[in-house]
Amino acid sequence: MASPSQISQQIGDALPQVLLLRNLLPFSLINKPLPDDRFHFLRAWESSVPLDEFVLANAQSVRAVVTSGGAPVTADLLRMLPDLQFVLTTTAGLNHIDLDECRRRGIAVANAAGVFSEDVAEVAVCLLIDVWRRISAGDRYIRAGRWVGIGAFPLGFKLRGKRVGIVGLGRIGMEVAKRLDAFGCIVSYNSRNQKTDIAYPFFPNLRDLASNSDALVICCGLTDETHHMIDKEVMMTLGKEGVIVNIGRGPIIDEKEMVELLVKGELGGAGLDVFENEPDVPKELMGLDNVVMTPHCGALTRESFLTLCELVVGNLEAFFSNRPLLSQVQL
Repeated sequence: MASPSQISQQIGDALPQVLLLRNLLPFSLINKPLPDDRFHFLRAWESSVPLDEFVLANAQSVRAVVTSGGAPVTADLLRMLPDLQFVLTTTAGLNHIDLDECRRRGIAVANAAGVFSEDVAEVAVCLLIDVWRRISAGDRYIRAGRWVGIGAFPLGFKLRGKRVGIVGLGRIGMEVAKRLDAFGCIVSYNSRNQKTDIAYPFFPNLRDLASNSDALVICCGLTDETHHMIDKEVMMTLGKEGVIVNIGRGPIIDEKEMVELLVKGELGGAGLDVFENEPDVPKELMGLDNVVMTPHCGALTRESFLTLCELVVGNLEAFFSNRPLLSQVQL
């Protein structure tokens, strides 16, 4: 007679096999259990052997992989999984997945789609308000006793009438634009293509967008084309009172040049939720009152994580039932 552990293993083997490359943050942060009664999750991070060995040991049974930004799905990893048909990421961004190899192999890819759009847009606007109205700087001013000792606090800037250029008018960019409209900002944008159904002015050239903006909000994804797209020339065009907000990915901005311009006073300020070499942040930014920083937390709300958990399970159920995926990426 089979032992309870053997019976449990047999049940697990009968379930669809899903390779988890790392602990799924959305589930762990809201204490939502993974549906182990519907899928057999192969938890790579719990194994005592190296990842490559773990993957190779389970390669023949894996048709689906779940990952996040911290666990890349490289061409080498994909080659170790000959029967893989589906890659699911809990992020909106896709820069950690070798999409070319997935396209070549016919591997379907799904992401978090628009789950985080409102949350990230809120943080983008909050960062912009914080820099212009000096909210965090004012908090430090009081805590350091300078209100009593020095008195008047430096003037900030109002939002109404400010020209804000959005780089990447996708789901998040549109949510940012809607919120800036409510504050009376003048919105324009740069994107891969002009959107014929959008009334905001379109600038195909980033320098032209910068020259017609008081602030730039970076909302696009990270690709080979967008890497260091916000270079010194764009930032110099934005000018000494210009503000940059980045809620996309850190390497979209040439961070070294940005830091130098901020230190020299040749750029007005920055609101940053992402950085080029996370979690390392340039030490020069720490003492600048015109820089507001958050630890890549724009998407971190309980409400969206609940929705994301449902989306992850729904996508897995759809894939293993041969139904259309809920958030498939067009490769």
